Amino acid sequence: MISFTNKTFLITGAAGGIARATALLVARHGANVALSDVNPAALEVLQKELRDAVPQAQISIHVTDVSDAEACRATVQAVASRFGGIDHLVHSAGIYPEKLVADMRDEEWRKLMQINLDGTFYICRAVIPHLNQDSSIVTLSSVAGQRGSYGHAHYAASKGAVISFSRSLALELAPKTRVNALSPGIIATPMTKDLLAKNQQTLLQNTPLKRLGTAEEVAGGIAFLCSPLAGFITAETLQVNGGLYIN
Repeated sequence: MISFTNKTFLITGAAGGIARATALLVARHGANVALSDVNPAALEVLQKELRDAVPQAQISIHVTDVSDAEACRATVQAVASRFGGIDHLVHSAGIYPEKLVADMRDEEWRKLMQINLDGTFYICRAVIPHLNQDSSIVTLSSVAGQRGSYGHAHYAASKGAVISFSRSLALELAPKTRVNALSPGIIATPMTKDLLAKNQQTLLQNTPLKRLGTAEEVAGGIAFLCSPLAGFITAETLQVNGGLYIN
C-alpha cells in the first residue's frame, strides 16, 4: 500500500476536478495537504469536503494566482513554514479556452501563457528551496501538448512546453527531487464539459479504451509518481489517456 504519512503535498489549481481527486486520495493515504487556487470560495468548499472525508488530515488553504511570481513565493513560504518543508508539488493550475489562431488576440495568447507556462515556472522556482529529501514534482501537461488540438493551439503550445520544462528541471534537481509530467487525455471534469458537448463521440472513437477517463484515475497516476513505487522514475511523461496519445 502507498503511504504518505507525514508527507506534505502542495496542490495548485486545487478546485479543479483532477486536483480535487488528488487531494482526496493523498489525504486518505496520510498526507498533509496544502490546497492552492485562485478561487477562495471554491477552496473553502474543498477544505470542508476533505475534512468531512478525512477528519484526521492536516489541511491548509492558500489563495494564489500562479501567474504572479510573488504570490507563488508567499504561498510556498506559508506552506513550508506550517508543515516544515514540502515533499510533493502537484502543479495542476491552468486554463483551457477555445480560440482559433486566426481569431486569437495578443492578450488571449499572453494570458494563457502567463497562467499555464509562466505559472509552472513561478511555482516550481518558488518551491525548490523548500523541498525535502526524496521529494517530487508532478506537472500536469496534456495529450494536446503532444498531438496538438484544434482550436486550442495556445493551450497545446503551453502544455508541450511544460513537458520540456519538466524534463530540464528533472536534470537540475536530481538526485534529491524527481520531476515528472503527467499527460491526461479526455477526462470527465468541468474543464472539458464544452469540448465533450461538441466532440464526445469523435473523441471516444479515437480513444482505444472507448471511454472517458475519470479524475480519480488521473489522481492515481499522480499518487504513483509521488510514491516510492516510482522511486527510479524521473524526467518522464506518464500517459493517462486511454491510448488517445497513439492515434
